Amino acid sequence: MSGIKEGVIGVVSDTHGRMREAVVKKLARCELIIHAGDIGDEAVLDQLRGISRVIAVKGNVDHGIWSTGLKEAEYINFHEHHIFVIHNIDELERHRPPAEIDVLIYGHSHRASTRYKDGVLYLNPGSAGPKRFDLPPSIAYVQLVHGQLTAEIVPIDED
Repeated sequence: MSGIKEGVIGVVSDTHGRMREAVVKKLARCELIIHAGDIGDEAVLDQLRGISRVIAVKGNVDHGIWSTGLKEAEYINFHEHHIFVIHNIDELERHRPPAEIDVLIYGHSHRASTRYKDGVLYLNPGSAGPKRFDLPPSIAYVQLVHGQLTAEIVPIDED
């Protein structure tokens, strides 16, 4: 996969079966793609796997045989940094992250946000799928900068 940019993760959530061409273009150079659930259709994962390595968690709309291999939460070691991924942040009590995490990625609300709490970066990339709740579509990049993971919300042109 030439052209892959080391140290950059593309983060998507709530595609609900729709993969926008603009999202594919924005993810084209990512070393890793994380999908934080509500994928909606196996074809979305197939498209993402055509771009880069993919780690995805199951969301509340992910049903059927294609989704049986998806976990409800994932723990990722990325260049010695620890990332925990879950679809619905309200489920953290049920899926406790390890004590040592640097980034907690979640979706579900369709509302993009970044914030720090107790030294942990909380990231919701927003929704990359069909527009809902009058919220603009977006994804996020998590990038390794000077040994630290930082996040950037990336708006997606509506098509």
